[in-house]
Amino acid sequence: MDATRTIACLVYSDVMSLDVTGPMQVFASANVERQRQGLPPCYELLLIGEEPGPCSTSAGLKLVADVEWASTDPVALDTLLIPGGRGVELQMRNRPLLDWLRRAEPNVRRLGSVCSGALILAEAGLLDGRKATTHWADIQALGEYPAVEVQGDRLHTYDPADPEAAHLFSSAGVTAGIDLALALVEADLGRALALSVAQRLVMFLRRPGGQTQFSPLLAAPTGAVARLAALLEWIPGHLGDDLSIEALADQTHMTPRTLCRLFNQEVGMGPGQYIERVRLEAARSLLLSAQVSIATVARLTGFGHPENLRRTFQKHLSVSPRDFFQRFG
Repeated sequence: MDATRTIACLVYSDVMSLDVTGPMQVFASANVERQRQGLPPCYELLLIGEEPGPCSTSAGLKLVADVEWASTDPVALDTLLIPGGRGVELQMRNRPLLDWLRRAEPNVRRLGSVCSGALILAEAGLLDGRKATTHWADIQALGEYPAVEVQGDRLHTYDPADPEAAHLFSSAGVTAGIDLALALVEADLGRALALSVAQRLVMFLRRPGGQTQFSPLLAAPTGAVARLAALLEWIPGHLGDDLSIEALADQTHMTPRTLCRLFNQEVGMGPGQYIERVRLEAARSLLLSAQVSIATVARLTGFGHPENLRRTFQKHLSVSPRDFFQRFG
């Protein structure tokens, strides 16, 4: 790559500081690695805001916008990143910004979001018909845009082999912006240099698993009928028991068919799927406490054999129980 490429990141009041500084540090570190090799820097970093000058982040720290976005020619930008944070809702109502993003999209080589910044792109209509992700806590909000194909467990949707996903993409919560930036550097400068950057930052070049490993698996059911609510309270204390649909139906004095219908209506999933997720959530909690072995966790949570626990972890979290314990325990 010969020409210097401008990487621009939007800043606004109450932006998440790490959404901005994390990815930008990756590009800055790529410049440092190039200089170590006797090569010129390849990225110019630019912060764009409503107006030039200091901008308060949600952490109380201030970032300084170099220029205003309204007067920035998108043609001069290689990559434009839209971060998230508490100030996202206000920016989603910022019509001039949304209009500028719509004009910028066809003129920049790459346009992407970090964390809840995806909601700004969605509000601008730029994610219509595309796969997109965001922080796990904002997946439901992103799902309110019916034209967006929400990918809840992706760390990012950038794919250099797909022209659409190489041009417009999104990333999950906070540090996933660093994963995204590493992927962009790898596409620009090759795996070896991206790996050097990851090593300097003490990061995975490609982090194993998706963002589900960091998020709660189950939301508390709301509006459940009294008989089902009692069952949901009973289940966590009996994970080692027979929790087949027939056994649950006996516990509630319902027919299996009625029980399945109520689960799907009130919980949004069938009894078997719910039991599996409760057991998995309990296993995660036990592993986080680091009090018992993986074999004991499997027995206490009703998985029986550690292999059953491993398969369920891989299915839902894309990591093994051992890797999860080493990462979070």
